[in-house]
Amino acid sequence: MSSPVWLPPPPNRNRPFTQTQQQPPPPLPPRRTRQYYANRAKESLTSRAVRCVCAIFLTLLLIFGVIAFVLWLSLRPHRPRFHIEGFSFPGISQNGSLQNTLITFNFTIRNPNQKIGIHYDSMEAQVFYRDRLLGQTPLVSHFYQGPKNTTVVLGQVNATPLPATDPVWQNIVADRSAGKVGFRIEMTIEVRSKVASWNARKAHAMHVECLVDVGSDGLILPESVDRRCPVYIY
Repeated sequence: MSSPVWLPPPPNRNRPFTQTQQQPPPPLPPRRTRQYYANRAKESLTSRAVRCVCAIFLTLLLIFGVIAFVLWLSLRPHRPRFHIEGFSFPGISQNGSLQNTLITFNFTIRNPNQKIGIHYDSMEAQVFYRDRLLGQTPLVSHFYQGPKNTTVVLGQVNATPLPATDPVWQNIVADRSAGKVGFRIEMTIEVRSKVASWNARKAHAMHVECLVDVGSDGLILPESVDRRCPVYIY
């Protein structure tokens, strides 16, 4: 008996016939001319030059910034320091009223800068009791103070007479009875700085306030000696 023979299935005649569509080949890149490569080389050189200039500029800016910072550290300007050292107003010990009397005082000015000198072009002092002006006077007209130097300045003010009925004099008498009378010295100063041989042309206004307490005899109390005075520059 013979074995069965396998035959392939008959083709499906109802299946539609499809044909594979081939994609067209990609277009060729445009041909680059010498002018193209010349332009590319020119753009590359321009960008390199711009980057080089920017790098040099930033480097110089950094160097100048470091130099300016070092100079600022070495020439750091500090305000002068004022300390009240003496004050005398013997007229407050008078009875009845305040007649013509003299107020004398002295203070020190310290220049703490190491390489900066200070020109004091003008200096004027006023003496107050609370908000009442008792007198004013110009001090030194002009002087120069070198670095790391201390200067003593003396001042005298003719006090305005106060009658016995004046409330200001009555308040002074009440404070005198309590053992302490407070006064205020205000100074207006024009200053200019000097570095080496260079002198600043523009002057700055400086305002100084010194608070001082005296006893019933009109002499400065020990607690007020060498008291530091606030300094304002504007």
